[in-house]
Amino acid sequence: MLSSIELSNPWLIGIALNTILVAIAFILPKKLLTPAGYIHAWILGVLIWGTLQWRGYLIVLFYFFVGSAVTRIGMEQKEKEGIAEKRSGQRGPENVWGSALIAAICAILTLWVDPFWQKLLILGYVANFSTKLADTTASEVGKAYGKRTFLITTLQPVARGTEGAVSLEGTLAGVAASVVIAALAWAMGLIDEIGIVWCVIAAFIATNLESLIGATLQSKWDWLTNELVNVINTLIGAVVAILLAYLISF
Repeated sequence: MLSSIELSNPWLIGIALNTILVAIAFILPKKLLTPAGYIHAWILGVLIWGTLQWRGYLIVLFYFFVGSAVTRIGMEQKEKEGIAEKRSGQRGPENVWGSALIAAICAILTLWVDPFWQKLLILGYVANFSTKLADTTASEVGKAYGKRTFLITTLQPVARGTEGAVSLEGTLAGVAASVVIAALAWAMGLIDEIGIVWCVIAAFIATNLESLIGATLQSKWDWLTNELVNVINTLIGAVVAILLAYLISF
């Protein structure tokens, strides 16, 4: 028989919860992830519940469902134009870790640092998802509703879906998305009020730098895939937020 200590162990809870959720997801007719994607999402979910428990886990779920929803905005039109996400928006392992690798590292590191650095790493964790949701929302809203899109390096008009393209509609939607997920983290006590500001600033900087990378380097280097750019994007977001909070603390 399991003891009360075992039943309260966050790692065991994470394993049980994610096993149930993935089993349900496999049964449902509408698939948001590929089969391999669900396996990797299970691993990520266990890591997050084991380290940051339910509050950190809800941030992942919020990003996942909102990010999946915005990916499907105007999907039919985007598919006709050839600018839709592959697999009609279904995410694979590369998408899971492209979006959450830096966050997972921040979460794991909280187990071995003092409270000061725990706070900063949790801020980096939230900034990761604030950045990625801002990037996803800006891209998908821009591709669906952007009336005028410009290449970030030259500000010359380009077709929607061009690597490195930005639009007013997408940019505003991305900022709004970063505010919402950071505010959710604040409401749950993961970050303080000023942490919302750091996450939004970091997301804005990282998202625009990601567009710059897409416009200048991604087409030149075959190894610089969208997933790797996502890792760089979220790394920038997490680092900027942590640095801002660190500098203001002195």
